Amino acid sequence: MVFTLGSIPKQDATYAYQGGGRGLPHERIATLETFVQGTLRPDLTLVFDLPIEVGMARASARGRLDRFEQEGRRFFDAVRSTYLERARLEPGRYRLIDAAQTLEQVQGQLDVLVPELLVLHRG
Repeated sequence: MVFTLGSIPKQDATYAYQGGGRGLPHERIATLETFVQGTLRPDLTLVFDLPIEVGMARASARGRLDRFEQEGRRFFDAVRSTYLERARLEPGRYRLIDAAQTLEQVQGQLDVLVPELLVLHRG
């Protein structure tokens, strides 16, 4: 799961799901991105990262899987790898949240992160 603050919230998901998961060349996505958005890019992307098995177990426990949740392991490995690679290449724009922890622990990570982000974006 990813939460993007900014005007273009689906940019990262397009690279991850269409590029990583579906194999669409990243250059093609970049061309479309520039055509549609110009230089407008998100300021921040939070990546709620967790192992594929944990995510799938949580999704299954909720009930019926949606069309993305029905994809295979290779698809999700590629999507996750894409998000993590983008975060590695742009560490100033991405924050990784360890979502494999309990809800309370994830909330604790956000409790620490949100004040830091407010200071950064207020200038």
